[in-house]
Amino acid sequence: MGHPYRRFLVLGLDGGTFDLLDPLMAAGELPFLKSLVHRGVRAPLRSVYPAKTIPAWYSFATGKDPGELGIFGFTEPDGGPGHSKLVQTFRPAEAFWDTLSRVGVKVGVLNFPFRTAYPIHGFVVPGMFTGTHDTYPVALRNEIHETIGEEYPRELPAYKEAERAQWIAEATRAVEQRGKVAATLAERHKPGFLFALFRETDRLEHQHWTEMSQPVSEMPADLLQFWRTVDRSCEQVDHAFRAGGGPAVTLVISDHGHGPIQSDFLTNRWLAEEKFLVFRGRGDFGRRKLLGRLMLQGQKNRLARRAMRPLVEFVRDGRRAQLAEWLGGGTSFEQFSKRIDWERTVAFSYPVPEGIYFNPNNPHLTPERRDAIRAQIRKRLEAYPDAHIEVMDPRTIYRGRNLSHAPALLIRVDGMNTEPRMDFGYPDALIRQRPDYFCGTGTHRMNGILIAAGDDIRPDTTVSTLDLVDVAPTILDGMGYDAPTGMGGHSFGRRLGLSG
Repeated sequence: MGHPYRRFLVLGLDGGTFDLLDPLMAAGELPFLKSLVHRGVRAPLRSVYPAKTIPAWYSFATGKDPGELGIFGFTEPDGGPGHSKLVQTFRPAEAFWDTLSRVGVKVGVLNFPFRTAYPIHGFVVPGMFTGTHDTYPVALRNEIHETIGEEYPRELPAYKEAERAQWIAEATRAVEQRGKVAATLAERHKPGFLFALFRETDRLEHQHWTEMSQPVSEMPADLLQFWRTVDRSCEQVDHAFRAGGGPAVTLVISDHGHGPIQSDFLTNRWLAEEKFLVFRGRGDFGRRKLLGRLMLQGQKNRLARRAMRPLVEFVRDGRRAQLAEWLGGGTSFEQFSKRIDWERTVAFSYPVPEGIYFNPNNPHLTPERRDAIRAQIRKRLEAYPDAHIEVMDPRTIYRGRNLSHAPALLIRVDGMNTEPRMDFGYPDALIRQRPDYFCGTGTHRMNGILIAAGDDIRPDTTVSTLDLVDVAPTILDGMGYDAPTGMGGHSFGRRLGLSG
């Protein structure tokens, strides 16, 4: 078929937030994104909860919330406690670009967190967790290689402070290469719908939030160059896409927002303190407590922080996992799960850090007792004196009821200023000044971004907060197609000026 009523380009800035973009745009550092805002609409885009990459982008793609998809994090339970696996796919739900493909619209999807590429009317280049360089069609891999002289960029490696300059340079180059690939494929294949994701924005925000959130004049040069490259790459893709002709709309969106982080709440430590999680024997070991206290003390002194970095990176290095566990006593839930008394434990936090799960191996957990324990946990967390903890029941916050892998409860601490963690890295449940060299200085927030510009978008329209799950039906609506039955989201096209 020919072009639909409108063509749509979606540029994904993983973790994008107006808290960073607004000052950069005001300073003239992001001229393309600023031009989109000037001639279009901007609004906060509320994520799903947990506001994590996998459930958020999967909810965007399908118009279904985590309760409909049964996806609540990067991983899901796999066997008994202490065992998990990566989420493989949002199937059997269908992405909205599959709907477009089925009715004859050529689509392109670049760097979305698929495990593998798959047949579609158009092209797919998977990203993030893919273990291969596969594409659909297979010949597309050669086109990419011709365009950038190498394979499509993979996910950035784990951050190491000693390799800071190299890591940021690699992130900047990956953004540039992704932009070139997306622009070239847009020019050659002229899709009616194109999605291109830049994951590197989230990775740098996690590690370098403090530096990025300074006044623009004080931002380190390499981080400023990174954001300039993001802006230029978005412009390059937009220009190439619009060259395909016909009415077109550009959306710039993020899966969630970002903000500063200094505190951690170690949920399993709290559950152990409250006797919901029980160890065999002593359970906690002196080496782990000693290392945790050393790390916290090291945060208070510049020289101590510098001395601690090699030890921290040694402990984190997966190639030395057994030796690191012997030296540090272990940190992860998987390591500690061997020491938990599973016949007496009633609740734990794993594999989604925002979640609290009932123990399926406790023979005394009747449905009535589960309800009582759920109420006890909620009451004690909400009364926790040192942090503001919201406790949510998945059965009440999601539209869908596909909850077989859902936690019994979800928590949000200090409005997401404090990050829930599953490990036993520190001796206390609440850590107010965590070592920034260990986990970075940024974490997720609920509100991401939406910028919309193009044909029929009304400039200067005031739009309140929109929902991520409503983007898919909005795009279908804007392209002249009905959302399929069962899609939970609803179009906000009319609020942008799109009449269908």
